[in-house]
Amino acid sequence: MRLQPVDSLFLTRPSMVEYFLFGIRLVHGLTAILPGLLFLIYLREQTPDITRSYLTILLFFGVISVLIFQALGVYAEAIFSNLLRFQITLIAWSSAFCLLLFMHHGLQLFNYLDNTQLLVWFIASLTLFGVERLILLALFQQLMQRGIFLQNAVILGATENGQRLAEYLSQHQDIRSGVIGFIDDRISRLPKTMVNLPLLGNSSDLERLIREETVTQVLVALPWSAENRMDYIIRELRRLPVNVLLVPDMVAFRHAHNRITEVANLPMFNASEMPLRGWSPMFKRLEDMVLSSIALLLLAPIMLLVAIAIKLDSPGPVLFRQKRYGYNNRLIEVFKFRSMHQHQADANAEKQTTRGDPRITRVGRFIRKTSLDELPQLFNVFLGSMSMVGPRPHATATKAAGILFEEAVKEYTSRHRVKPGITGLAQINGYRGETDTLEKIEKRVEFDLEYIENWSIWFDLYILFRTVPAVLLTREAF
Repeated sequence: MRLQPVDSLFLTRPSMVEYFLFGIRLVHGLTAILPGLLFLIYLREQTPDITRSYLTILLFFGVISVLIFQALGVYAEAIFSNLLRFQITLIAWSSAFCLLLFMHHGLQLFNYLDNTQLLVWFIASLTLFGVERLILLALFQQLMQRGIFLQNAVILGATENGQRLAEYLSQHQDIRSGVIGFIDDRISRLPKTMVNLPLLGNSSDLERLIREETVTQVLVALPWSAENRMDYIIRELRRLPVNVLLVPDMVAFRHAHNRITEVANLPMFNASEMPLRGWSPMFKRLEDMVLSSIALLLLAPIMLLVAIAIKLDSPGPVLFRQKRYGYNNRLIEVFKFRSMHQHQADANAEKQTTRGDPRITRVGRFIRKTSLDELPQLFNVFLGSMSMVGPRPHATATKAAGILFEEAVKEYTSRHRVKPGITGLAQINGYRGETDTLEKIEKRVEFDLEYIENWSIWFDLYILFRTVPAVLLTREAF
């Protein structure tokens, strides 16, 4: 049986989705009480006077936990997304467990447990919730591979906007909607295949597919300038048992970063906003101070050895200072270990280093390959002009294919909305070293903007964790 529409589409007749969500609630309720139940079974063998009333209290707590999960949105439509949803699960389970602690300390219930057992209960259930989510995501993947989705969708309008939508959905597909093809009345003027999706026919074919219940969702991707045509099509589709969604301009949607806000109850695309808001700047600064301090203490012997090697290898200072663009396009002075001969230093990076560059010293070649030349930037981080993770700072005259970065990529300066970092998302994805083509700097900027829009402490730690193997395995730095 094919799964049916979900959430706002629950207004349809009871379907497999309702039964599925009931099963999820049942599993969550059992997960919430399982450790307590195991403790009860174990302790009853040692203390027979523990009554059966505790079993009733456990069941009551399981029901209350599910109700709290429901109130906090655990069973909203996003349950069918590809997200791990660990944060909302942690918040919901913590809220439910606070009730259990009140029952334990305030009402003297669950008094057969001590604090250590309560902690084990919390961690065990939280772990089980995480495992269950992973199993659920694996199940979704299996269903999608078999072509089973909550809704079968078509894109009405094989326009440029429709093709952009198809590309977007192919990269972000989840079980909620599976696009099976395009519908367009201009069949004679269109190719047979659009973005790896077939052309299913015209409006008449669409009505037949809806009547046959092959299609349950229509994504209207017509140009918004074609107002009369769009009005007519929507009026016709409203006569049919199908969900109709209007697709925004996908270029605007890309700039909106998938977020919509309201002004006086009017939905608007959020095209740009402060990347770090509220407490985020403080948390990131604390993260930088703690991590840079630890790194400086641990790496001090290595930095000392590198400094000695540089001094013995060639005349000149150990450190190289270079003006680079930092937060809000301000110039900052970035520290590096000197890797070039003193008389051939390039303060503005007007000429990028290339493989076998004669300006680079013997020690410099090694420390650039291993990124040891970047270690003094830990002082930049500690002093506040840089972060551990962020877009890499570039010198003022750096070019790609002979074109200044800010001229080569329109969104280049958008990187400067946050502090530059020692490492970043672009670097762990292989974009280090020479930028001899426009494509390389475009991909760097793309990764940098992705990082800015999705920043979190966990994201920073993930990037830092992947930095060492990325540095060791790269062949791009020289």
